[in-house]
Amino acid sequence: MLETLIQADDLHKSFAARTAVNGLSLRVRAGEIYALVGPDGAGKTTTMRLLCGAYTPDSGSVRLAGIDLWEQTERARAQIGYLPQRFSLYGDLTVLENLRFFAEVRGISPSEWRPRCEEILDFVGLKDFVNRRADALSGGMKQKLGLAAALVHKPRVLLLDEPTGGVDALTRQMFWQLLIELLRDGVAVLISTPYMDEASRCNKVGFLSDGRLLLEGSPGEITQRLAGRILALYGGPRRIVERVADDIPQIEGVRAFGDRWHIRVKAGENGSVIRRLKTGIEKMGGTVTRLTETPPGLEDVFIELLTQDDNADA
Repeated sequence: MLETLIQADDLHKSFAARTAVNGLSLRVRAGEIYALVGPDGAGKTTTMRLLCGAYTPDSGSVRLAGIDLWEQTERARAQIGYLPQRFSLYGDLTVLENLRFFAEVRGISPSEWRPRCEEILDFVGLKDFVNRRADALSGGMKQKLGLAAALVHKPRVLLLDEPTGGVDALTRQMFWQLLIELLRDGVAVLISTPYMDEASRCNKVGFLSDGRLLLEGSPGEITQRLAGRILALYGGPRRIVERVADDIPQIEGVRAFGDRWHIRVKAGENGSVIRRLKTGIEKMGGTVTRLTETPPGLEDVFIELLTQDDNADA
């Protein structure tokens, strides 16, 4: 059985009258990556800051590699590598100087920090930029330097708050290749991300809304809840598709996905909905190029969850 390296139980955190985290519990084991997803304001960053000890919870507990974060704070923090949402290194220092600073802050001796820094810069692909000032790095390179700083002391727990936000697709891909390598070394990774394609790569996904964990599981387990209930429609125009869909009670939701529409229907109603949609759209002068059942994605499930959560709040 793999060791549980991140364990949070019934965390609560409020700021004035606003509840940011509400009864959150989660587990991440060695060699696993867990994605926290949810809309802006869902509580993802607050959760990260609670887990790294930057915030004190109103109630609840956190254990990192078996160490209680509040009873043995410094020992627990020594297990953590944390990459915040915004670049927070020193722009007037070079790449190597930044890493040296964070290595020495972590108590790494002069005889150890230089080879460790060279090793980690080679790992993240920055070995040819050791003398470049951090402010002169591209967005993707800054994120790699942030990751290097988080890894310099060989943490067992890695907390990443939207680490690929604002970088290009190629940099995102390279960043994820680095994470996969870390998992092989038994690191436990908790990542918040707005990208569903990134979440689908993780061992487990948790969906946050208003500080509450609405659903968690593997990507396959999560999407299974909508199996056989998503239709893909290629056609238009938008106003006609939405108007026709609104008149069909078996349709629970309609959302544009690039060049197509994803239509969520009640269980067992695919056949009748396909017929009524096609007939209704064409009767109003629209076009249906293709209309068929399609496998659900994480986006479909999370949109359904948000809709249910909004209705419950109302």
